Amino acid sequence: MYWYEDEITQLESKIILPKGDKMRVVFYGSSSVRLWNTIEANFSDFEVVNQAFGGSTLAACCWFFRRVIPLWKPDILVLYAGDNDLGDGRHPEEVFINFNYLMSLVEEHCGHIPVAFISVKQSPARLNLHESIRYTNKIIGEEIEAKYPMCTYVDIVEAMKSNGSIDKTLFEPDGLHLSAKGYKVWKKELKGQFLDNCNTKR
Repeated sequence: MYWYEDEITQLESKIILPKGDKMRVVFYGSSSVRLWNTIEANFSDFEVVNQAFGGSTLAACCWFFRRVIPLWKPDILVLYAGDNDLGDGRHPEEVFINFNYLMSLVEEHCGHIPVAFISVKQSPARLNLHESIRYTNKIIGEEIEAKYPMCTYVDIVEAMKSNGSIDKTLFEPDGLHLSAKGYKVWKKELKGQFLDNCNTKR
């Protein structure tokens, strides 16, 4: 985990201001969130804090959770991770185990706050992993429904398709990271499936 240390140190060093009237939503996970340059404007009904770090896995999100999330005292947590775990060769079951561990960390350090888990996206760069991605999303989605009433599974897979196939216009040329159009889809799905149901006042 040492290769994340510089970015984690930067996240720890952010100045934490007192909460205002809006609920504080902390976004956490990999570069798909870290590179979301319009995230504050997209969710202006909330106080948005982006604590994502590049290349992070769900395992790394668990490892560094205590250092970069509880100090912000989030009212809501939005998570996107698992993509890089599978890309690194981990099995869906390992991602599942780390998801459960992360949920236990949320409860321990943040209480019973609303959590959104954005499903692992299918992408042109990881066509070989689509079955693993599908299965990972299935078992995590089922676990959320059965075990975590405070957590919402936000499905973005189907919304990122056109005529049944991945819409490549939603991605940068690398086929992995999102384009501006892709982030518009994520905004719509995250608001419609989760954030619109959260109160915007504390």
